[in-house]
Amino acid sequence: MVVSLIALLLTVLAGPLEAQRERVYRVGYLTVPSREAAQDGANAFEAGLRDLGWIVGKNVVIEYRFAESNPDRLPSLAAELVRLRADVIATGASPAVLAAKNATKTIPIVMMFPGNPAATGLVASLSRPGGNVTGLSSSGGAEIYGKQLQLLKDAFPRISRVAILMNRTTRDFHALGMREVEITARRLGLQRTVIEVGGPHEFDKAFAEMAKSKSDAIFVPADPLFHQHRTRLADLAAQSRLPAVWGMREFAEAGALMAYSTNLNELTRRAAVYVDKILRGAKPADLPIEQPTKFDLIINLKAAKRIGLTFPPSLLLRADQVIE
Repeated sequence: MVVSLIALLLTVLAGPLEAQRERVYRVGYLTVPSREAAQDGANAFEAGLRDLGWIVGKNVVIEYRFAESNPDRLPSLAAELVRLRADVIATGASPAVLAAKNATKTIPIVMMFPGNPAATGLVASLSRPGGNVTGLSSSGGAEIYGKQLQLLKDAFPRISRVAILMNRTTRDFHALGMREVEITARRLGLQRTVIEVGGPHEFDKAFAEMAKSKSDAIFVPADPLFHQHRTRLADLAAQSRLPAVWGMREFAEAGALMAYSTNLNELTRRAAVYVDKILRGAKPADLPIEQPTKFDLIINLKAAKRIGLTFPPSLLLRADQVIE
C-alpha cells in the first residue's frame, strides 16, 4: 500500500515537470530586409539560442517575418505574430521595433539593433526600459554618426562637399544622428547635400544628383534598405570614384571603401540571451538595454585601388580590419 502511494505521488509530481519539458515556445522574428539579406543574422540568432539550450523544432519554434525592405509591411507582419501568440518577439532595426510595440503591450519584445532607443522613445531609459521592450542597441549614441564623418575627413583631408544618402522612409529614425553630422560637418568645414531615396529604383538617380552637386565624398548611414542592396551601392560608389564611409561593416565586406560600425550579426546572437532570460521568466522591464562597447574600422584596400585612392598610413594602423 505504501509503495502504491509513493508511486502515485511520484506520478503526480512528475506530470507538471514532464509537461514543462515538453512545452514548445514560439518566438517571433521581425525585421526589415528580405530573407536573403537577413539570413546571416537569422543564422546567428539561432546559433545563440542553441548555445543556451534552445533547439528549433524541439523546444522552440521561430516564426520569421521579413518586410522585404518595405517598412509599410511591418505593422501587418507584427500583427500576425501577435495573432500567433508568440511568447516573445525579436525585432531588428527601429522601424520593426516600433511596429511590434504598436501591435502589443503585453508580449515581450527584444530589440536586436535599433539606434538610440531611449532618445527615439522606444524605451523609457537604457537602464530601466519599462514596458514590454528591452534588448540591445546598435549605437553608442548619435555621436557615432559624427565619428564616421570624422573618419572620412581623416582619410581624405581634401574633401569639402559631402553627399549624404538617406532612406526617405526611415528619415525620422536618423534625425538625432543627422544633427550630429551637421555639428561635425560645421566643425570640419564640410558642406552637406542630403539626397533621399525611397527604394533601389532611385539609386542611379541619387548618384547622378551627387555628381550634379559636385560632391567629392559620400556618407551612408546604417539602414536596412542600404544593407540589403549594399553590393549594388558599393558598385555605384566605385563608379562615381568618390571616397565614401558606410555605417555598416558589411558594406566594406561587399566591396565598399571603408566602414565604421558594430557587428550586427554579433548583436543578433547576443539578442538570444535576452530571449532566453524572458522565456525563463524574466520581465523585459527589468532587463537594461545593452549598448555596444566596441566599434570596428574596416578599410578595403582593393576598393581603394579600384578607384585610385590611397589611405594615410596612420589610419591604416588604426583599422581593426584591412581587406587586401
